[in-house]
Amino acid sequence: MLYLLESNYKDSVKEYDFTSKMPYDENGFIYDWYGTKREDFEDVVSKMIDSQTGEGLPEGYVPETIYFLWDNDEIVGMFRFRHYLCPSLAEGAGHIGYYIGEEFRGKGYAAKGLALLIKETKDRLREDEYYIRANKDNIASQKTVLKNGGYIHHTDKDKVYMRIRK
Repeated sequence: MLYLLESNYKDSVKEYDFTSKMPYDENGFIYDWYGTKREDFEDVVSKMIDSQTGEGLPEGYVPETIYFLWDNDEIVGMFRFRHYLCPSLAEGAGHIGYYIGEEFRGKGYAAKGLALLIKETKDRLREDEYYIRANKDNIASQKTVLKNGGYIHHTDKDKVYMRIRK
C-alpha cells in the first residue's frame, strides 16, 4: 500500500536511513540537512515539523510540509510541499519538490506520490495552480507532472516551468 506521512518522531529512524542516502542536490531537489549524523537527526525532524507552521524559518522562506512516501513499511521517496509562493519560489522551485530513492526509480512512485500529495494538500494551496519546476534534461520529472494533469507554462535555457490546476 502506497501512502504519504508527514515527517514525525515515531518514524525518525527510517526517515534518517532514507535521507542519509540522499545527495545535497539532485536535479534541483535540495536536501537542506545533507550530511546530518544520526544522533542529530531528531533536531532535523523538529525543524521539519516546525517548518509546517513557519517557526524558525530563515528570512524569505515560507511554511512547508515534508512528507515521506511509503510503500508498506519502507520509505521510497520524499516530497516537499510549500504552502504558498513567495517571489523567490514564484521564479524558482515552486510549490513542490520531490526525491525518489535511486533503487525505486522507474516504478511509478513519483507519479503516484505526486497524485497523493495533490489530493492531500489541495485545500491548503493558496493559489489556483501548483507550480513545479524541473530541469530541462529531467524528462522523467516532466512526465510525472504531465501524468498528473500538468502542463508546460514556459521554459528557459535550463528549466521547464509547469503547472497543475487544483
